[in-house]
Amino acid sequence: MAYIGVGEWVTTPRRRPPQGELTPTERTVNRALSAARAPVERGIARLKSWRIFRHARCSPNRMTSFTKAVLTLERHR
Repeated sequence: MAYIGVGEWVTTPRRRPPQGELTPTERTVNRALSAARAPVERGIARLKSWRIFRHARCSPNRMTSFTKAVLTLERHR
């Protein structure tokens, strides 16, 4: 909800209007956004729990490759 009102190029969930309900189309769009966002949120949560990312002593460039690999694996899980 932090991105509401930032512009047309950012797709955000629709809020329920006061004293009203969302249309079926708006509910479908909200579900689709949730479904697309959930794997990314799970992947980031997984990265935060991995010790290698907290105590790494290698080049940040290599950590980027590790991060991409972990997120790819998590996405295809």
